[in-house]
Amino acid sequence: MKFSFLTLFPQVIVPYFESSIMARAIKNGIIEIETINIRDFATNRYKKVDSKLISGGAGMLLEPYTLYLALQKVLDSRIIFLSPVGAKFSNLDSKRLAKYSHISLVCGRYEGFDERIIEMFGDEIFSVGDFILSGGELAALCMADSIARNLDSVLGNMESLQGESFEYYNLESKKSRKDSKKIESKNIESNPHLTPQKKLLEAPNFTKCKNFDEKFENFKVISAFLKGNHATITDLKLQMSKMKTQYFRPDLI
Repeated sequence: MKFSFLTLFPQVIVPYFESSIMARAIKNGIIEIETINIRDFATNRYKKVDSKLISGGAGMLLEPYTLYLALQKVLDSRIIFLSPVGAKFSNLDSKRLAKYSHISLVCGRYEGFDERIIEMFGDEIFSVGDFILSGGELAALCMADSIARNLDSVLGNMESLQGESFEYYNLESKKSRKDSKKIESKNIESNPHLTPQKKLLEAPNFTKCKNFDEKFENFKVISAFLKGNHATITDLKLQMSKMKTQYFRPDLI
């Protein structure tokens, strides 16, 4: 199996595979690691890869045209974006993804991705937990390690996988979700600032990018985002946030 990491920091990825189980898996030809530096595909003079958000808000997004060019290198793979707004990665996903021959993990930075690039190229989008990291590299390494463990001969003895934590997670997940909602309800009652709305995933973000907009004329940013009516934009973001949460993380609602 081949893992491709699309990242601004290849130096974060490489050392992890230089020791222990993953190093042995590479030596034995079971897995192959490739790092693709997104910055290498920047078309501007200064190799700038971030771009301002449309509709306001703090932070920057990864420039979508640069990412589009980088993704051309891995179109034959299963492309996975790492983001806090993705579905929560589980052991079942790990086992399922171990059946692919080539997986590409796209590591976010700044405020993440222009939503259009995910819609166009993302086969899946995952989060590794309900917390925020400075970038997607650590999440990508967690996923790659978990997936690789399910490949024949990586652990040496496949019986090591039997009876591990989360093997029977689905049998208890329904009860766990009910219990978590009871706890959440009690927390909300005791703390009026902890409202259900604050459990929503972040709304999609977009940025202006001349090259990307010209390349994909039929994939433009929602016009309401460009008109500067902040009340309309706020309402629209809330609607999209609810839809995204319902799709990726219904357990939060």
